[in-house]
Amino acid sequence: MSTTIKLPIRPKSAFDDLGFNETVDALVEQTKELYLADSVPWVVGYSGGKDSTAVLQLVWLALKSLPVEQRTKPVHVISTDTLVENPVVAAWVTHSLDQMAEQARAQALPITPNRLTPAVADTFWVNLIGRGYPAPRPKFRWCTERLKIKPSNTFIREMVKANGEAILVLGTRKAESSGRAARMKALESRRVRDLLSPNDSLPNCLVYSPVENWTNDDVWTFLMQAGNPWGYSNKELLTMYQGASPDGECPLVVDASTPSCGDSRFGCWTCTLVEKDKSMSAMIQNDEEKEWMLPLLELRNALDVADDRHLRDFRRMNGNVQLFHDRTIPGPYTQAAREDWLRRLLEAQTWIRANGPSYVQDLELVSLPELEEIRRMWVVDKHEFEDSVPRIYENAVGETYPGRPLDEHLPLGAEMMAALEEVAGDDRLHLEMVREMLDIEQRHRAQVRRAGLFESLNKAVRRGFYDDEEDALERAHARAAATAGPSEPDPVDVADGYVRQVPA
Repeated sequence: MSTTIKLPIRPKSAFDDLGFNETVDALVEQTKELYLADSVPWVVGYSGGKDSTAVLQLVWLALKSLPVEQRTKPVHVISTDTLVENPVVAAWVTHSLDQMAEQARAQALPITPNRLTPAVADTFWVNLIGRGYPAPRPKFRWCTERLKIKPSNTFIREMVKANGEAILVLGTRKAESSGRAARMKALESRRVRDLLSPNDSLPNCLVYSPVENWTNDDVWTFLMQAGNPWGYSNKELLTMYQGASPDGECPLVVDASTPSCGDSRFGCWTCTLVEKDKSMSAMIQNDEEKEWMLPLLELRNALDVADDRHLRDFRRMNGNVQLFHDRTIPGPYTQAAREDWLRRLLEAQTWIRANGPSYVQDLELVSLPELEEIRRMWVVDKHEFEDSVPRIYENAVGETYPGRPLDEHLPLGAEMMAALEEVAGDDRLHLEMVREMLDIEQRHRAQVRRAGLFESLNKAVRRGFYDDEEDALERAHARAAATAGPSEPDPVDVADGYVRQVPA
């Protein structure tokens, strides 16, 4: 009886038909022709990973082969730094952009690198520690829009506004996933010009994907055989990939359909959208010099807990109490939890600076503008006039807090606040209500017309008059029974409660 052995089928390579050199030459020529076809500026998405590096190399080679007088159209390279990127990768990309700018000037190329970051109010820590948003989950992925999509889309829209149109050059490939292949084929059928696909989320923006038919091996073959034209080391890039087990990279995210960093090799070190940060774990395991990243991994794992109700308020962001399966839907992190996250973050930063290698001695996990915005949110928006950010900073870092004095006149000094806390004891809800009412009254005191004072005080009372969570739960059940209406919001709204509130 004979046994048939089935060997794995090698995916068809983009180099099979013409050979490597001829295929690359043809693609460079195609890119040149597309560049010269009009005056529409190009925007190249660059993450520092393999696919975006390959695409940028092709564009660079195409421009370099043109006479200087034909290099008239600007090419903007954009790289979005979420400010919580894996520090090793973030440093790699930053240095690459610096060298890219230097070499573009030296080679007389119209290439301008741009490092994009989210607005201070949109950063990860301002949302999590400042506003109290819970760590991202698949059904409440608040991070992707704020950290990735908005910075890149803002830049592209400004380019379209100034020029009427823009061409986005991306390293997307059909071989990445079946879903990506289907989406790219659908867009191909709607191409208004050869090689240029429309972008659903960005009007007047067309997409050019030069390596769309390349396999994973094709990309690495090109990077290893074609030297990096701006002088960066593709072999070091390969080594960085080999330092972690999963494959892939963090693409330029311009819409919600683009895979987030959570599913890729190079992503945010805070990401809780995956079960485990395999890349950071592998870096630490494979390289003793990366053990300084352990505090980051520990903090990320602390954020990723299955049930975090003990860390969150039983009321929603607006103070409402809502039910789902006869339980309250948890809202933002409590004050104690937010203060603890800030303490842990600053302690991790301090430890890494003291114990890590020289290149992380200035590592900034959270910036001063972010700390100031967190402080403003706590004191102004949440009425937490204890103003605890400076105290937490000084205890964790061992240095005087470098921020500016608050402009607001706080209603109680430290001693009076301590006395109020002593009187309240364990009654946290009523302490918060009294504190909020005092703060509201203080702010209205200097106004000529104290319009809105009683409405604001009424809201504070409605937020805090409960005895405890059990009392709030009983009252919510009573309200639901009295109105004879549904007491359970839709599950989608439960996950995305900060966006779509459902009345209890």
